[in-house]
Amino acid sequence: MASAESSPSRPAGIGLVVTASSAGTVFEWYDFFIFGTLAPIIAKHFFAGASESQAYLFALLTFAAGFFVRPFGALFFGRFGDRIGRKAAFLATIAIMGLATFAVAVLPDYAAIGALAPYSLVALRVLQGFAIGGEYGGAAIYVAEHASKSRRGLATGWIQCAAGLGLFLALAVVLIIRRQMGEEAFGDWGWRVPFALSLLLLIISLWIRLKLNESPAFQRMQAEGRASKAPLREAFLEWPNLKIVLLALFGLMMGQAVVWYTAMFYSQFFLERVIKMDAQAMNALMLCALAASAPLYIFFGWISDKIGRKKVILFGYILAIFTLIPGFKLLTEAVNPALASATRNAPVTVVAAPDDCSFQFDLIGKAQFVTSCDIAKSALATAGVPYSHINAPVGTFARVQVGVQDVASPDGSRMTKAELIEAKANFKDRLSAALVKEGYPASASPERIDAPYAFAILFILMVSACALYGPLAANLVELFPTRIRYTALSLPYHIGNGWFGGFLPATAFAIVAATGNIYGGLWYPLIIALVSFIVTLLFMPETKDREIEDH
Repeated sequence: MASAESSPSRPAGIGLVVTASSAGTVFEWYDFFIFGTLAPIIAKHFFAGASESQAYLFALLTFAAGFFVRPFGALFFGRFGDRIGRKAAFLATIAIMGLATFAVAVLPDYAAIGALAPYSLVALRVLQGFAIGGEYGGAAIYVAEHASKSRRGLATGWIQCAAGLGLFLALAVVLIIRRQMGEEAFGDWGWRVPFALSLLLLIISLWIRLKLNESPAFQRMQAEGRASKAPLREAFLEWPNLKIVLLALFGLMMGQAVVWYTAMFYSQFFLERVIKMDAQAMNALMLCALAASAPLYIFFGWISDKIGRKKVILFGYILAIFTLIPGFKLLTEAVNPALASATRNAPVTVVAAPDDCSFQFDLIGKAQFVTSCDIAKSALATAGVPYSHINAPVGTFARVQVGVQDVASPDGSRMTKAELIEAKANFKDRLSAALVKEGYPASASPERIDAPYAFAILFILMVSACALYGPLAANLVELFPTRIRYTALSLPYHIGNGWFGGFLPATAFAIVAATGNIYGGLWYPLIIALVSFIVTLLFMPETKDREIEDH
């Protein structure tokens, strides 16, 4: 990295600035992907009172809870950063974030403290998400306000690369620990180790950040008396600034978030839970794709300095729109060709009366899914088997057609709890036998996985995510004036990533389970990416040549 333009208030060099700012981003994404990757195990420990699919959804919603509060953290720490300073804000955010992450490692589970366990877990995720609300904005602004105008995209591209590095580190740690201690020990207590190791990341990040001075742009603004006394009011109640906030949300953040989360996180869920790839093999495949794509964040940041932010972002949207659904279909062919073949040759159909079927996920855990249709769809969703639905006459019990076979589903509405458990187990056994007979595999066969093909598909999906994320920090910083930059930038970023991106796994999983279409969840990111493409194309200004202290 070249040195930034000289300034008497500037720290030793842009290298230290980038390193210190990126360290927090690595930490942020390390934690979120540790939690996301381990969601099936966490579900068993903290939501033991629910069914398997219900517990998994609860774990995903706990994951999403941290994202839900991020915009509120953005408002709090954004105002803090615009009034008190960039450095103080992101020292506070990383300390809170780190301690909340580490606490998961020592939190007692459901077996130890009962219903208090899931509530405590949610509280930690909320605290962690609240702190992250101020983390990214501070890091992006701090780097951009130090970098020269001609290299702003390149400098902030390193922060975006740090997100991929955080995911890579999370997957690598999980894979190494899993292999060292074995699945049984890892599932019992070893899953806590990656959270415990986050304490080391916290210490390093704090140590580096304590060496930094305040941003020179912020210092000059304070010295000249231009600091905002009410950044929240200026950013969101004055139309010229609010208009830019809305453009940033709908044109940049909303679409970038869903594309990035689909490529980097939903792909893991799809590989492991839908097309039944071994967890360790999935981790290894994702690590290779992440390592190959990581330099692209820096490349797209750099090239946006040359040709403009808008052109690079539009390219990312176009690539995502045309590759999302075809890419995941090809991923099925590459990883589990037996499943793809069985789906074509022996399609599964649920034949049931419409009013016998209900939405499969109850967010408060009170509903009882005991009708014959609910039992059938729940078993298929848990097995990761795609299906279609045909309406049957009112009053008839549901049945599952697997190719030429017909499997009757029990109605548990008048059964005792013990009878219901036995009936569900019996149905599951009969359904499994029918699926196996028609060629549906219990898991993806390692011998039939075309790893190079799967890698290429994942890489293409990640290219679109990198094109959207690489120039993002520079683009956001250039949109807003210095006096309200931290506040105005942070809110759309965290609504986009927190709400549209953070809720993607749970939303897509619910769509798949409700429709029986294993690709149905991809319509969520596809439609949002299309909307963001249109907004960016028609309304987003080019910003690469802006003087960020003077507009």
